[in-house]
Amino acid sequence: MADRGHVTIGTAGQLRGTIAVPGDKSVTHRALMFNALATGDARITGFLDAEDTRATLAAMRALGVDIDEPDPGTLIVHGRGRAALTEPDDVIDCGNSGTTMRLLAGLLAGLPMQAVLTGDDSLRTRPMGRIVRPLTALGADVTARAGGTLPPIVIHGGPIAGGLRVETGVASGQVKSAVLLAALAADGETLVIEPDPTRDHTERMLAAMGVNVQSEGPAITLTPPNGDLRAIDVSVPGDISGAAAFIVAATVHPDAELTLTGVGINPTRSGLLDVLQEMGADIELLEGRLTGGEPVADIVVRSSRLRGVEVGGALIPRMIDELPLIALAASVAEGETVVRDAEELRVKESDRVATTGAVLRAFGVAIEERTDGFVVQGAGSPQLRAARVDSAGDHRLAMLAGVAATLADGESGIDGANAVNVSYPEFWDELSRLALPPTDGV
Repeated sequence: MADRGHVTIGTAGQLRGTIAVPGDKSVTHRALMFNALATGDARITGFLDAEDTRATLAAMRALGVDIDEPDPGTLIVHGRGRAALTEPDDVIDCGNSGTTMRLLAGLLAGLPMQAVLTGDDSLRTRPMGRIVRPLTALGADVTARAGGTLPPIVIHGGPIAGGLRVETGVASGQVKSAVLLAALAADGETLVIEPDPTRDHTERMLAAMGVNVQSEGPAITLTPPNGDLRAIDVSVPGDISGAAAFIVAATVHPDAELTLTGVGINPTRSGLLDVLQEMGADIELLEGRLTGGEPVADIVVRSSRLRGVEVGGALIPRMIDELPLIALAASVAEGETVVRDAEELRVKESDRVATTGAVLRAFGVAIEERTDGFVVQGAGSPQLRAARVDSAGDHRLAMLAGVAATLADGESGIDGANAVNVSYPEFWDELSRLALPPTDGV
């Protein structure tokens, strides 16, 4: 390997070892934001220290919240309640983090202040009409560039109407969470309807903080609390989206066994495990337990013979970030794999239908792009060729390329490798540690 702008990776003879993946990004964002609204001191342990979560940390500080970092992996949020938050004296930069921008827009919509949210070049191309519309339906004054569709977002916070039914129109945990955060400031109950259920970290954490929030399938009802949220300590579980690269790596490699400890297996996020097991993957969950209301387990993954499957419908929101890795798993499976109903891939940090196709074709994978996903013709075994590819500035694509390179027949190069810093800064070091070189004669 060279600098983190470009890495080179050779064929891995084996994948062996134990890994503790970084803290869950979704839970880290929420633990910071929600405790900033609360009253009391909250200790957050195992938080993900990466560029995206640092954007949320900086945003909370810009709103006047005192947050200490006593040691690595620990934050202490000194919450003084919603009324203590102060208007930012500058534009808030959300970096590359769509979660920061969308959730923060909902949080600010009900506060008596003005704020402007922007981000990097990539984030400023991502769709924001999906939050502008439902927040406006609640009575919030939220506008955005390009007819209310693109960042920057301008928020004039104020009263939020209660007693309303809001349809999100898109199966997105970020959109749902933005509406629920605004609904905390409403003068009555809010009913939120999604097309399909999405990750429920927001509902779990708000309930633990004393909010009456009820879920029934895609319908969520939130009754605003009479006072401030109650601060809670949060032990952040390992991020299943970060673990996914190593889960797939061990599944598709012909000589692998990896153990991943303390990984969050929230059922609204664990679609990857379900699909891989349907494909025939050897995955074992051990030591199942609850951490701060989130289900956690140790995951043991071994080399597997896979078969093609069809992935679509309600499964997609449960594994949207892991679909590029499913395409790689499909490339070594017997038969065809079809991923459909995944238009959301088009509006991530990159167009992940196009970039997944470009990366995997460079490695020799037979993948056909479709409007809402892709079709992969499996080779039945790893038959990848070495390639030089670009991450397109997308952390998920950089990790996909890294895993593919361990299977390829030579040394591969990955440009834009430092894209992993937004969610998994240690990824390349961990991959290098776990991927053992081929033995002589192999």
